[in-house]
Amino acid sequence: MLSALLRVFIAVVISVPVMGAKLVIYHDADYTGHLESAESMAMGFNTALAEAGHNVQGYTLELVPKNHQGNVKRSLLNLKRFTKDPEALAVLGGLHSPPYIVNRNFINQNQILLMVPWAAGGPITRYSEGRNWVFRVSIDDTKAGFRIAQFAVENKECQSPHLLLENTGWGKSNVKTLTKALNAKNIKDFAVTWFEWNTQKNVARIILREIINTKADCILFVGNAIEGSVFAKAMISLPKEQRLPMISHWGITGGTFHNTYRDHLHGDLDLSFIQTCFSFISTPANKLSNQVLKSAYQLYPGKLKKPEDIVAPTGFIHAYDMGKILLAALDQIKLTGDVKKDRVALQSVLERIERPVKGLVKTYKPPFLPWTKQQEDAHEALQLNDFCMAYYDDKGVIHVFPNHQSTAMSH
Repeated sequence: MLSALLRVFIAVVISVPVMGAKLVIYHDADYTGHLESAESMAMGFNTALAEAGHNVQGYTLELVPKNHQGNVKRSLLNLKRFTKDPEALAVLGGLHSPPYIVNRNFINQNQILLMVPWAAGGPITRYSEGRNWVFRVSIDDTKAGFRIAQFAVENKECQSPHLLLENTGWGKSNVKTLTKALNAKNIKDFAVTWFEWNTQKNVARIILREIINTKADCILFVGNAIEGSVFAKAMISLPKEQRLPMISHWGITGGTFHNTYRDHLHGDLDLSFIQTCFSFISTPANKLSNQVLKSAYQLYPGKLKKPEDIVAPTGFIHAYDMGKILLAALDQIKLTGDVKKDRVALQSVLERIERPVKGLVKTYKPPFLPWTKQQEDAHEALQLNDFCMAYYDDKGVIHVFPNHQSTAMSH
């Protein structure tokens, strides 16, 4: 009898957090080349955690920046450190898709709970070799191309598009969907040009002139802010009559693109890009959005005073919603102090959240489902009808166009 009571006592003692106990969430992101996106995600996630006082079941929750600099190997190093950290509960991902496409097997085989608020590469959440540890609140490239193609054809009257894509796993995941989406619009004859990271302006000008010579009437662009800025500058340098509309993925919004070209974004450059449909600027304010902004202003008084100060709003919005989902999942488990066991419990309950989670993009009912090969969207919280197109105004502020559905886009 004594030994049984002793075992119960020990179990209780172990499960009670000691004073000062904490759990950390690694933020594996590019704090160098795309600092604006990384900071935006961190601010959104911390704003969500602040609603719980950064504390769950006696544990302090802390988001820890881990700069991978856009490098797949640096990201892997962060992930390896995570597996050895007795306080590390989960990883919040960053803007770039390649780290999570290339390292997907390592992530799942090592039971690394990865929450993705930006990276859009289709394969990231689709791991069918075992238990799937990756969850996303973001655009999914298996669907994004359908919204981009729809906008190009219906709003920009584009009939001869040219695909200009970065030569990475992210770019390659997009070419499949864009091809399928354009074919659904009865556009089957189009060309694809690939570019490398760190492409310079003189090379970009040559590429654009070659595209113009093909008689293309628009460019569907998939790239990030650095290369997006280079191609935008190259396009603006061409005679106005030669410039083509650019319909872009959202990678361009993750850096300083808006600062560099705000004088050209309303007239000199015809630029549109995909976003999710909620916007602090374009969506009518409600009780939750007002509350979130008020909390964010209090947390970051030196950086945020108005909605326009959120430079990469997508990152903030998605990371906030992901933070709310994480808190809802934590409410359904009992933390034990054994971080490996707690990760397993958390992964399981993320697939089975019992109550609706009210976020900025939408109310998630539920956000995720148990993963199966037949249900490939199980770890995708957002769907095609959550994706809209947007533009920069002449001050570099993002405005979202109202969404419109098209049955021709279903796939």
